[in-house]
Amino acid sequence: MLNPKLKLNPKIFDEDIEEVPIRNGFGEGLLFLGSKNDDVVALSADLAESTRVEEFAKKYPERFIEVGVAEQNMATIAAGLGVSGKIPFIASYATFSPGRNYEQIRTTIAYNNSNVKIAGHHAGVSVGPDGATHQATEDVAIMRVMPNMKVFVPCDAIEAKKATIAAASINGPVYLRFGREKSAVITTEDTPFNPGTMEVFWESRKPQAAIIVSGLLLRNALLAAKELEKEKINVLVLNSPSIKPIDEKKIKEVAEKTGAIITVEEHQISGGLGGAVAEVLAKRKPVPVEFVGMKDTFGESGSPADLIEKYGMGIKDIKEAVRQAIARKS
Repeated sequence: MLNPKLKLNPKIFDEDIEEVPIRNGFGEGLLFLGSKNDDVVALSADLAESTRVEEFAKKYPERFIEVGVAEQNMATIAAGLGVSGKIPFIASYATFSPGRNYEQIRTTIAYNNSNVKIAGHHAGVSVGPDGATHQATEDVAIMRVMPNMKVFVPCDAIEAKKATIAAASINGPVYLRFGREKSAVITTEDTPFNPGTMEVFWESRKPQAAIIVSGLLLRNALLAAKELEKEKINVLVLNSPSIKPIDEKKIKEVAEKTGAIITVEEHQISGGLGGAVAEVLAKRKPVPVEFVGMKDTFGESGSPADLIEKYGMGIKDIKEAVRQAIARKS
């Protein structure tokens, strides 16, 4: 059943559940921060509307910089602002930032522990028709290994707003990952968001496996859990919006409780959430692990729903991964 303590959206399993682009939460969070702190500034690489920076730019034009199609310059300008007492947010598509400006992020932002917040949009294959060139599926891996960098992958628009606001209070660089398309609103304003932690959203009695999810695939995991319960297969589902730092204590706890783990992410299975969880398990509690995500391939043009299914991230794929993990238990 759903965890009642977290005050989740009661319509999670309804077909008419509200859907909102996750990136909208970033825009709302940025506007809120702008009203509270004059040190918050925003920079865009000619994508202010698409990355939801536009409203901040209209309301606070003196704190907005349109850099143009120059992601490397955007990162470097922000690095200077970040070591000068400002809290700069830089926004672009994730294939361009951190994709195109990796070296500038590494050397001018992360190396100097500059207080820059990097918003990577259009992440995952759910970008849809824009195709492989605009579908970032490697960005979490790129950013997770960078010293000083925190990495957050919110599951919906409400959590995206909370993650954006939380990022401003963290001293140092933060990477925020956002999808483009509308997705189910799973959380509420009362659902907790705490960097470095994950929460159990679903728990069946005597769970046989734990599904750990980041991003918009959370609803697929919850739907899979409900179907599995009807099939007498009981699981936990955990939301992990914080990839770095990762909640090592909770991973160990659910590994001991269930004996099998499945990770689910709209990202390459190498280096992202799955890699982070596997590293913890190898060190603290080795158990069978199955990975749901992009399997060493690029995406393509298509509808978001069709692409999620084609690349093995649908409900049936999550259910099959659970069965495989359980079958491997000693």
